[in-house]
Amino acid sequence: MDVSHLINALNPAQRAAVTADKPHTLVLAGAGSGKTRVLVHRIAWLLLTGQSHPHQILAVTFTNKAAKEMQARLVTLLAQPTQGLWVGTFHGIAHRLLRMHWREANLPQNFQILDNDDQLRALKRVIQSLQLDEKKWTPKQVQSFVNKCKDQGSRAQNLQPESRDMWLRQMQSIYHTYEEYCQRTGVIDFAEILLKAYELIRDNQELQAHYQQRFTDILVDEFQDTNSIQYQWLCLLAGKHGRLFVVGDDDQSIYSWRGAQIENLQNFPRDFPDNQVVKLEQNYRSTGNILAVANALIAHNKTRLGKELWTDGADGEPVFVYKAYDEHNEARFVAEKIQAWDGNLQEVAILYRTSAQSRVFEDALMTRQLPYRIYGGLRFYERAEVKDVLAYLRLIIHHHDDSAFERIINTPARGIGEKTVESIRAAARAKGLSLWQASEYLLNSQGFTKRSGTAVFAFQQLILEFAEQFQNLALHAQIDAIIKNSGLCEVYLKEGKEESQRRFENLDELSIAAQEFEASAKDGNDPVTTFLAHAALEAGEGQSKSVENCVQLMTLHLAKGLEFNQVFLCGLEEGLFPHENSLKEGSLEEERRLCYVGITRARQSLYLCHSESRYRYGQRDFSNMSRFIQEVPAELLEEIRLRSSYHNAFGNSTIPACTVYNVGDEVKHQVFGQGVVLEYEGQGDYMRVHVLFSEGKRWLIAGLAGLERV
Repeated sequence: MDVSHLINALNPAQRAAVTADKPHTLVLAGAGSGKTRVLVHRIAWLLLTGQSHPHQILAVTFTNKAAKEMQARLVTLLAQPTQGLWVGTFHGIAHRLLRMHWREANLPQNFQILDNDDQLRALKRVIQSLQLDEKKWTPKQVQSFVNKCKDQGSRAQNLQPESRDMWLRQMQSIYHTYEEYCQRTGVIDFAEILLKAYELIRDNQELQAHYQQRFTDILVDEFQDTNSIQYQWLCLLAGKHGRLFVVGDDDQSIYSWRGAQIENLQNFPRDFPDNQVVKLEQNYRSTGNILAVANALIAHNKTRLGKELWTDGADGEPVFVYKAYDEHNEARFVAEKIQAWDGNLQEVAILYRTSAQSRVFEDALMTRQLPYRIYGGLRFYERAEVKDVLAYLRLIIHHHDDSAFERIINTPARGIGEKTVESIRAAARAKGLSLWQASEYLLNSQGFTKRSGTAVFAFQQLILEFAEQFQNLALHAQIDAIIKNSGLCEVYLKEGKEESQRRFENLDELSIAAQEFEASAKDGNDPVTTFLAHAALEAGEGQSKSVENCVQLMTLHLAKGLEFNQVFLCGLEEGLFPHENSLKEGSLEEERRLCYVGITRARQSLYLCHSESRYRYGQRDFSNMSRFIQEVPAELLEEIRLRSSYHNAFGNSTIPACTVYNVGDEVKHQVFGQGVVLEYEGQGDYMRVHVLFSEGKRWLIAGLAGLERV
C-alpha cells in the first residue's frame, strides 16, 4: 500500500519519529512542534504498513479532549472508522479494564466511582469511626496522603512506619480502615482506578499474558506527566515484547506537586535500552524572538535532555519587559495594551503564578469594560445541582452507595437533621452496614424518634419508588424524573431568578448530555452505570473552553497546552515567581520550566511584567525583578520605560502629587464617578484610599487614581 501521503507533509524530524523502527522510541517534542500530528501519523503508519492491527494498538492520553482529538484526526487520516483501537485517558482505559474484569478485580459489577467530594466525606466518616480528632487528622490531609500513596502504588499494608513514627502509624490505620470501607460499600475513588487496574494485570498471570500479547504497540502522550503507578502500569502492559512509543517534553514538566515524575522521561533511554530518541525542535507556533527568549531561559536548567526550538518564520516584534510602579499599575498597563490591541480578545491571555493575582486585573479590565474569563472555574459535573441529581441516580441503582446517601438524605431539606444522620452513621459503624442498611435497621428496631423515623422512611420510599419506575425508562427520562419529582426544583426556585435559571440550565444540559450518551453508547454495558462512571471521570480532569470573545485570565499551571496571539506574563518578581516555596523546597528548575511554558504560549506578542512593590500578606513589599528575566540576555528584550507609561496613562510625565484624604471626603473619579472616602492606609504616593462609589466600594492608590476632591 502506498503510504507516501502519511510522511510527505512531515518535516524530517517528524518523519523520523513516525517511521522509527527501533522497539522503543522517545520523542522529545518541544512546545508547538506538532506532537499530536506525530502520534496520529505514527498510528496510521503502523496500521497501513501492516505492522499492527487496530486491536493491537493502545494509545494513552491525559485528557478526554486529547483522546477525542486523536480519534477524530485518525478517522480523517485513514478515511475509515477506528474500531478496535483503544484510545483514551489513563483513567478511562483503566476503568474499561475494571468493568470488563470486575470479578478478577474483586469488585461488584455495578461498582461506583467516588469523586473528590465524595471521597472526602467517606474519609471523614472513617476518621469519626476511629474516634480521632478531626482538627488534628483533617479529612483533606488524609485524602492527600491516601491519594499520594495510591499514586505511588502503595497499599496501607505496604507502608512500614517505624515504631516511633506515630503520625505515619495512625495514617496507615486510617488508610487501612478506608480501604475496608470502600470494599464493603462497593466504591472506588479516582486514584484507586489506576492502582486497581495495575494490580489486576500484575496479579493475574492469564490476563497479563493476554494483554501483553494483544497490545503490541503502546503509544503515550505527555509522558513527562506520568506518575509512579502510571509508569509501572505501562511497563507491565508492554512486558518484554511490546513496543513503546512515548512523546513528551522534559522542559514542560510542571506537575510534580500532583505526582508527576520527570524521571520517567529522563530515565526512559536507560529503562528501555533498545531505543531511539527523536527531537522535534521546529516550532510552528511562536515568532523567532519569543523562541530565543524561551531557549535562553530554559538553558539554565541543568537536568534536561536538551533541545533548542527554532522556526523558519519571522522574528516578529521584540519581547517587551514592563517595570510597574505597583500591582495596580501593572494591571492598568496590561488592560490598556489589550484595549489598544487590534484582534479578538479570546486570543489574549493574562498569566500569573498564583490565583490571588487575578483581582487587580479583573478590576482593571472591568474599568475599561473589557470582558474577561477566569479560566478553570467549576466544571460541569462538579456543579452542585448536577452532583445532586447524579447522587439520586447513584443511590437508586446502588442503595449501598454511602456517599450518595449522605449527600441527598436531606437534599432538599426533609426534616432529617445532622443528629439523625449521625445516629445512622453510628449504627453503620457498629453493625458493619451501609448507611442504607443502617437506616433500615434503625427503622425496624424503632431507633429513631417518631418524627425522624417518618422522614427517613419517606426518603427510602422515594428512592424505592424511583427504582421501580426506572426499570423501563431511558437514562435521560430517569434524570428528568429525578429533577421533576425529587423536590430539588422547588428549592432552586427560592434562590432568586438568575441563580435558579443558571441551575435549571445546567440540569437541562445534564438531560441533553444523557441523551447524547445513550445515542453514542455502543459497548452493551448498562447505560446508567457507564454514564455515572463517565460523569465521575469527567469531573476528575479536563477544562471547558468558553466560546465568548473575552480575555483569558489563568494561572500558569492551567495554561499548559493552550496558545494565544498576545500573552502577558505577570508578577515576575523574586518570591512570587519564582515562588518563595520553590526557593525553600529546592524546586527552582520546575519553576523555570513553568516560566518556559508561559513564554511558549505566545504566538505573536509577549510582555514580561514585574512590579517595584506589591501588597502581600497584609503589607506592601518592595520587590526584586525575577531572576527569570535576568537570565535572558538583555539584547533579546526591549524595556518599556515606566515614565512613558505614566505619560500615556495620565497625560503628564511625572507621578501626580498625592493629595491627603480624610474619612468623609467627597471625591470624583474619571471612571467611577463621585464617591465618599471610607478609610485610608499608608502615606504619600503609596496611600490606599477606600472609596464608596454608586457602583460599589473600591480600593485605589492615591498617587495614581486621579481622584479629585468635590
